[in-house]
Amino acid sequence: MSLGAHLREFRKRLFISALGIVLAMIVGFIFSRQAIAAISQPIKQLSTTGTALLNFDTVTSPFDLQMKVALTIGVVLSSPVWLSQIWAFFMPALTRKEKLYAAGFVGAAIPLFLAGCVAGWLVFPHIVEVMAWFTPEGAANIYQAGYYYDFVLRLILAVGIAFVLPVLLVLLNFVGVLSAQGIIGGWRWAILIIALFCAAATPAADIASMFLLAIPMVVLYFGAWAVAWMHDRRVAKRDAAAALDPEGAK
Repeated sequence: MSLGAHLREFRKRLFISALGIVLAMIVGFIFSRQAIAAISQPIKQLSTTGTALLNFDTVTSPFDLQMKVALTIGVVLSSPVWLSQIWAFFMPALTRKEKLYAAGFVGAAIPLFLAGCVAGWLVFPHIVEVMAWFTPEGAANIYQAGYYYDFVLRLILAVGIAFVLPVLLVLLNFVGVLSAQGIIGGWRWAILIIALFCAAATPAADIASMFLLAIPMVVLYFGAWAVAWMHDRRVAKRDAAAALDPEGAK
């Protein structure tokens, strides 16, 4: 394709993706109040034992928060549309083997990302509760709405992305960048990094939530090593057979 044809194709894919996000965002705006109520539930629970309020500090901040929530819902709901458009744009440039790797990566990454987001969603109320525990007696917790929403969104996205990293390790192994020995060789550092991440995401006072988040991440890491080990073993057998019978390998 010429440069002009590539640009026209990119414009087409971008328009379809944007249209899908806008339509899904309308649906998200309709249900944004219910979503905000769900996000605010930990604050409501805190208000029964003390003073905890969600504060809107400007005239337009309630509308701004609803638009943020609607956009987030729209991006999530329309993900099949814009992901398929990204795939359709790059697919002609990939070889058959690269297409298989990419399809496997996307097929495994999406459910793992969603599982990570669910884990983040389950953990964040405990974080809010633990952090509120440090409030001095007689003081109140007044959470700025925009900051509170950004905190929840970043936490959920961070945990979702963390769950996808093992799939990235497998992909790097399949393309020959990282060996299974390299993955297992760094297991101590991996566990340390996972522990530090979980300690940052779940305060030290909430040990149970930390372990609930860390255990599946460690299992996924060693699962990635197992897949990479089986792949390396298969490649080694194929290379050995090719060395013994070069003509047959051809």
